[in-house]
Amino acid sequence: MPFTDFAGNPETIHRLREMLARDRFPHAVILSGAHGAGKYTLALMLARAMNCLEQPSTNGDGLPDFCGRCSNCTRIAQSADLDARFAEAVEARENLRDSDKKDTRLFVQTHPDVLIIPPDPPQMMIKVDQVRHVIDTIYYRPGEARERVYVFTGSAFMKEAANSLLKVLEEPPDFATIFLLTENAGELLPTIRSRSMTFHLGALAASEVESRLAKLRPEWNPKQRALVARLSEGALGRALSLNLESYIAARSHALIMLRSALGAGDHTNLFKTTETYRSGAEGREKIDNLLRTLYALLEDLMFLQSGAEQLIRNTDILGELKKMSEATDFAWLQHAAEGLGEVERGLRRNLLRSLSLDAFATALERVS
Repeated sequence: MPFTDFAGNPETIHRLREMLARDRFPHAVILSGAHGAGKYTLALMLARAMNCLEQPSTNGDGLPDFCGRCSNCTRIAQSADLDARFAEAVEARENLRDSDKKDTRLFVQTHPDVLIIPPDPPQMMIKVDQVRHVIDTIYYRPGEARERVYVFTGSAFMKEAANSLLKVLEEPPDFATIFLLTENAGELLPTIRSRSMTFHLGALAASEVESRLAKLRPEWNPKQRALVARLSEGALGRALSLNLESYIAARSHALIMLRSALGAGDHTNLFKTTETYRSGAEGREKIDNLLRTLYALLEDLMFLQSGAEQLIRNTDILGELKKMSEATDFAWLQHAAEGLGEVERGLRRNLLRSLSLDAFATALERVS
């Protein structure tokens, strides 16, 4: 997968490759963009381009690329499935003695000179010991590559960790590059941002996401691809990782709840649906999906109320959404959004999930 295969943001990609060609690449780069925008994919591409043993160029533009075949490229590429590598690292730590677990931080490393630093569970934050490990290794010259590369996959740093990283950014070695990936660059300390160069990966057009899904997800029909493209909000990675079956299931439950609230009639279907939301980790994921879907449907109804039909994401049920929109107004939508907030707060207090959902739906009947 050369740079020409990267989805969107051609100007940003061209600028980064130009800096590589001129040997003017910054020592610290912030890649910002929505979840699934390709920040991690791009960071690994750049790591391979920096260290590719063949160093090809594409499209005759003379700018650096990577071959994808040499030992450096193939080993760095083994980190591409971050979820799988992260799960392996977590499992490896769980297999340690209890006395060693608390002192062991998580890293992903498939090449000796390229280190991936993910947020460390259970807090899911970058911890000071992870940054200290970077400090301990970054000043040694790379053994098998031209450039040491460090990729922080999240921007939630503990305070001491952020301050430690700042010390590295003040005096970085010439042969190392640090990538900081974030959905919101504002989460990073201003002093870190001032010592880094920021590149933002913007959203793709829905039509471009659909076009790529036609090649990458041929099992989906055009209507499904259109739905996924809009739900992904222009982030191809999010589109590819979306569990469409799970989303449709959550949406069917969300629609039952909204129909019950607007119909103010028989609650049989409502109670049958909410009864399936029980306690436990699996139930937590299920209700999180439901709440996200409810918010998305309410937003679509708001778009219809505002006359912005072109922004609707659930286009495959547009007819039903229009009927619901006729039965609602902005006050009802605001009340529904506030009600979902109450459900979320109740979940944090371990209230019964099914009861919280029942209360949400029936409370909306009084304002419909």
